[in-house]
Amino acid sequence: MGAWAIAVHGGAGVDPNLPKERQEEAKRLLTRCLDIGISALRSNLPAIDVVELVVKELETDPLFNSGRGSALTEKGTVEMEASIMDGPKRRCGAVSGLTTVKNPVSLARLVMDKSPHSYLAFSGAEEFAKKQGVELVDNEYFITEDNVGMLKLAKEANSILFDYRIPTIGTCGAGAAMDSPLQMNGLPISVYAPETVGCVVVDKEGRCAAATSTGGLMNKMSGRIGDSPLIGSGTYACNLCGVSCTGEGEAIIRSTLAREVAAAMEYKELNLHEAVDFVIKHRLDEGKAGLIAVSKNGEVACGFNTTGMFRGCATEDGFMEVGVW
Repeated sequence: MGAWAIAVHGGAGVDPNLPKERQEEAKRLLTRCLDIGISALRSNLPAIDVVELVVKELETDPLFNSGRGSALTEKGTVEMEASIMDGPKRRCGAVSGLTTVKNPVSLARLVMDKSPHSYLAFSGAEEFAKKQGVELVDNEYFITEDNVGMLKLAKEANSILFDYRIPTIGTCGAGAAMDSPLQMNGLPISVYAPETVGCVVVDKEGRCAAATSTGGLMNKMSGRIGDSPLIGSGTYACNLCGVSCTGEGEAIIRSTLAREVAAAMEYKELNLHEAVDFVIKHRLDEGKAGLIAVSKNGEVACGFNTTGMFRGCATEDGFMEVGVW
């Protein structure tokens, strides 16, 4: 019997001037999610059940960019994506382009458990959801007043507008920063809303699991798919570790960031903390991102090259920490 550990995140990239009340609100949500996960682990739920349970809670709360509160497409609609992975046999499920599924992570779990596939998207994923009897809601359920306002600002700017949660290039601050636009694949993007959510868990049996869920980029093109549903990029779990990533999706995709942590442990024989540090420093090129990770030995780690990351972690020995910076 080993020791359990859990970590959650609510996105990488935080404005140093973020209002205190917003920081405290985020910390309360992360603490609540950790408490849910800790209670489940103490009840001997397997890691895969715990990550789904925690991410469902994050999707249901509109604070972060997943489920209710997801970023809006250029058309003013929500298109969500999620993935989940069970380490022992590397089973996985992923979904993209969801518009009516209340909890995308649970549909990803059903893709893993109840379909012959690993990834379903758009109309096929929605049809599968109906057949499985998952809870469906109108697209308006996911749309918040704050995000409608942010989309309006993005369209009015007609170029670059930074979400207040992400730092501008070359500085620690945030703002409009029209003279130093954030780029993806060499092209400027409009509003960057990085608050993807995720959870990683190792249970007492040493089983690792990971899950990630997001609404994607604010003002994104309809049909855009980011790193969160891509196994090996935004989410990965194996017999060694579980990893969930957040941040600049295109950079995470190019670097297969989540898988790189496992590869560094397996082939370079690094421990979890060394592996996380290595991939953040050497595998992102100029990308901005962060990640949380657990190992089969009960270790927990996080890493990021942004100005802060909403995160929390706990271990069986009583350690618990929730942070932003």
